[in-house]
Amino acid sequence: MKKTQRRWPMGRGLAWQQGAGVTGSSPELVGGRLVEGVGVVRNANMESKRKASVGEPTLSQRKKSRGGDWEEDGPSQFEEELAFLDEVEAEMALEVKEAQLVPDVIPFGNLFSSVQNPKWQRPPPPKINPKEEALCFQQVELDYYVGAHLPGFPGSTQGPVPVLRMFGVTGAGNSICCHIHGFAPYFYVPAQAGFQAEHLADFQRELNAAVIRDMRSNKDGLTQVVLAVEICNKQNMYGYHGQHLAPFLKITMALPRLIAPAKRLLEQGLRCGTLGVLHYQAYESNIDFEIRFMVDRDVVGCNWIELPAGKYRLRQEQPAGESSKDNPPKVSLCQLEADIAWMDFVSHPPEGEWQRIAPLRVLSFDIECAGRKGIFPEPEKDPVIQIANMVLRQGEKDPFVRNVFTLQSCAPIVGSQVLCFQKEAELLKAWAEFIRTVDPDIITGYNIQNFDFPYLITRAQTLKVTTFPFLGRIPARKSVIRDSSFQSKQMGRRENKVINMEGRIQFDLLQVLLRDYKLRSYTLNAVSYHFLQEQKEDVQHSIITDLQNGSDQSRRRLAVYCLKDAYLPLRLLEKLMCVINYMEMARVTGVPLSYLLARGQQIKVVSQLLRQAMKQNLVMPVVKSEGGEDYAGATVIEPLKGYYDVPIATLDFSSLYPSIMMAHNLCYTTLLQQGAVDRYGLSAEQFIRTPTGDHFVKESVRKGLLPEILENLLAARKRAKGELKRETDPFKRQVLDGRQLALKVSANSVYGFTGAQVGKLPCLEISQSVTGFGRQMIEKTKQLVESKYTIANGYSSDAKVVYGDTDSVMCRLGVPSVAEAMEIGRDAAAWVSSHFIPPIKLEFEKVYFPYLLINKKRYAGLYFSSNPDTHDKMDCKGIETVRRDNCPLVANLINTCLQKLLIDRDPTGAVAHAKEVISDLLCNRVDISQLVITKELTRTADEYAGRQAHVELAERMRRRDPGSAPNLGDRVPYVIIGAAKGVAAYMKSEDPIYVLENNLPIDTQYYLEQQLAKPLLRIFEPILGEGKAQNVLLKGEHTRCKTVLTAKVGGLMAFATKRSTCIGCRAVLSHHGAVCKFCLGRQSELYQKEVTHLSSLEEKFSRLWTQCQRCQGSLHEDVLCTSRDCPIFYMRKKVQKDLDDQEVLISRFGPPTW
Repeated sequence: MKKTQRRWPMGRGLAWQQGAGVTGSSPELVGGRLVEGVGVVRNANMESKRKASVGEPTLSQRKKSRGGDWEEDGPSQFEEELAFLDEVEAEMALEVKEAQLVPDVIPFGNLFSSVQNPKWQRPPPPKINPKEEALCFQQVELDYYVGAHLPGFPGSTQGPVPVLRMFGVTGAGNSICCHIHGFAPYFYVPAQAGFQAEHLADFQRELNAAVIRDMRSNKDGLTQVVLAVEICNKQNMYGYHGQHLAPFLKITMALPRLIAPAKRLLEQGLRCGTLGVLHYQAYESNIDFEIRFMVDRDVVGCNWIELPAGKYRLRQEQPAGESSKDNPPKVSLCQLEADIAWMDFVSHPPEGEWQRIAPLRVLSFDIECAGRKGIFPEPEKDPVIQIANMVLRQGEKDPFVRNVFTLQSCAPIVGSQVLCFQKEAELLKAWAEFIRTVDPDIITGYNIQNFDFPYLITRAQTLKVTTFPFLGRIPARKSVIRDSSFQSKQMGRRENKVINMEGRIQFDLLQVLLRDYKLRSYTLNAVSYHFLQEQKEDVQHSIITDLQNGSDQSRRRLAVYCLKDAYLPLRLLEKLMCVINYMEMARVTGVPLSYLLARGQQIKVVSQLLRQAMKQNLVMPVVKSEGGEDYAGATVIEPLKGYYDVPIATLDFSSLYPSIMMAHNLCYTTLLQQGAVDRYGLSAEQFIRTPTGDHFVKESVRKGLLPEILENLLAARKRAKGELKRETDPFKRQVLDGRQLALKVSANSVYGFTGAQVGKLPCLEISQSVTGFGRQMIEKTKQLVESKYTIANGYSSDAKVVYGDTDSVMCRLGVPSVAEAMEIGRDAAAWVSSHFIPPIKLEFEKVYFPYLLINKKRYAGLYFSSNPDTHDKMDCKGIETVRRDNCPLVANLINTCLQKLLIDRDPTGAVAHAKEVISDLLCNRVDISQLVITKELTRTADEYAGRQAHVELAERMRRRDPGSAPNLGDRVPYVIIGAAKGVAAYMKSEDPIYVLENNLPIDTQYYLEQQLAKPLLRIFEPILGEGKAQNVLLKGEHTRCKTVLTAKVGGLMAFATKRSTCIGCRAVLSHHGAVCKFCLGRQSELYQKEVTHLSSLEEKFSRLWTQCQRCQGSLHEDVLCTSRDCPIFYMRKKVQKDLDDQEVLISRFGPPTW
């Protein structure tokens, strides 16, 4: 890239890209904030602040307002040039301050002292008298370990015992580890006929012996594996069984891992004294030990725990050899460590004052590695050169620790601490100690689970840094990497790394976004732009090594880049309220926070079901997971397709599926199985028959568990929304908003739990009955609306339901104004609701005007919700503006056409715009960034039925560079290139960068026929008519002119001989000149034309280059960014290439003479 030969436009104030006496470093842009002076932060970057102060749009805003046309001048070019010079001047002034700083080179021993780095350590813990003072903390993580029995506490005294462990933070910010003793795992089996209390001892002895015999090895020397067997009265929750409780055996085991073999042996058959060999079905043997404990003690995720005075012991630091069995030492890095019996602590429900969140420490980090040329970094060979860290207290806005660990010296960075190391092993050792000193509760970053942590641990192992992989709060437990495969309907199949880090939550932002958001791209740059409207510099891994091997200034630039990558995840966590929302979900569903990040949806419903079941002496059976039969889904009323230039009112059922389950008492406990009606002597008034032919008892006979759970969730949501309206504190409002959202999601997931055929407790009768009632209600709503709102009943027109889908109906009420449609819509909602059983409620939600109904689940319209005079937004469903499997050109074109059709009411303008874009596409005038298609790699090539474009490309990229090739779960960007006729599309997919570098031609016909044609016809056919739309849009003058690039590689180009042609008439020349003899008289004119074109390209390049410089935070440093998610990157690469070609063309005229 000829960076030194790029000329600035006149009046820029700098004659060349590099030089003009401007040297030194740049101002710091860390997460979009310009840092001025040590520890002083000024919000917003300089350009945005200046533009806002004078009311002038930023460069990107001007670009958008001009539809991407960079040729036009801004409102005042002189004003822009002055502003540019102001920025350079400010940057140079900052360098003067920075030059006075020196990097922190601190001896390793002093690095972690409270004198040198007082902010790193937590506040000192108070002195507590356990006999007189209670201890309260918010538990963040819960797990268990197998250890020795502690005298003075309940539990088995023989052999190892399970000990539960809570990690948390007190209100003052002190970390705590609490060991909970005496709780043992158990499960149930039904007592067989004739089983009496006198059989218990024989049963326990036989089962104990059978389990010990079954063990492959008994290294712990266990002699008592079955601790207790007792008879209790319970009832199977699956199916209605009257009011009768049956005898069950509660079997308590010594360790959680012994439940599985005990269950298997009981199912196979166990001899029990005079009763002979009996077979038993297990209940609740598949419940996790942590969930079992949380349910029994009413503990929910992230709630507050109180250790009452006189009920707990505090562990103290003890010299080696002085601890005893009665007085164990501290085993964690937490400031406080306590022991308590499982029945002695108090678990506070997360309500009122106990809704608050402790000042948790959140660490975000990012690493940089120096890879070899053309090879993605490998931890066995390539060093870790920088690690940037940001530490934030939950509830605060700015990090209180900002530092970067660098290999070799680095120039100072204002507002951040630079820690330099000469050896990589020292850097890794110091960073691990930094983690242990700062003691974060939550560790976040971007893809830390699958890249950063595995890389660091493997690298430390390679360098034999033995102290490194102890990153958890239990210093004796080593952090190791395990491979994990996760599959769900929501997320598909994903392969991940799992690293144990006891006491710390690994909150990988990438995994959270993959689970909760559907985006076109999941790179940090794309995500930052989508949610924060901020771009970030994206440096290719091959350039990182060059920066590292350069000077202090180049390493400083890399450190700034690394710091921003550590800061952006914190910004995104705050913006999306991820931590708070997940904490509230853990509180609502009663599972540990880590379960929400690593497990699927079902565990949340199981936890709630067990809590409700325990109150009613109900037990959950263990059901073998088998793919069951499918059932009919929701109703979709056949759409009356077309363009509606009248208001369309939309009526929605509020929480449809939960309200159906509550209204009709649909539950496992109310299901009447074959012959149950006669067996329990039920009359016809005591049960209902659902539309699918299933039977359930009414609430008057027995209220179901699921309706109770749903009522509690929706009542709690109503309370949370009420508190949210009254609350004024911003942080408390965030907590309440997160809570009401968690309650809503949790209520909606109950139905899904019953319909999951491969699940803990599938019940086809419930799920098919719910959808059956839903279909019936949609049909009844249609009938009621169309029968009441008629001319015969005094209304201006007959109402017509034009479409209905799952839980909503769209009605044409025959009124001309939005206000009238809103009024009748509200009346219709109340009228229809009165015909259904509470709590089923139909609500008026919105009016669409105009409304374009394309097909089932595909429509668009202007959305009016409260103000009849102003639309809230343009709402699109199922149309390419919101789909991810098309290129951006499709979304942008469809979006613009819809705006012209719906907002401007200009069909002619929409058609003209579509034609113009098609012409630009065929003439190769569309930027390549608009043609990139992204698809998720969910399976390997062998697992797909047919060959897929993105899968084939991933394989080719893997052959080129295995390190940077897409992995399973990644989204693969590609474009379709031109090839010989008949070549399949999957063979024509190519990496966009490779296409740009090698000038490969785009298959524009593919984009027209396979990407644009169908979406365009879908929206224009209802307006223009089927035949006419195709003729107008896809045929005609605008499709006849095509431009095809000549590839530099592949095909016949390997055998081609280059010949010069005349710049004027394109005739082949026999000499290496510019023009032929016939055009010689026009040489000056042609030269002027090409120089003008060169100037316009330089102006365009200069604008793009400056925009990239502003994004990276420096106005006179090289642009190294290679972000594939940024349209400017592709534009810059293209213009850069065009400039090189144009300079070669002008050089053919010979050197300029004066």
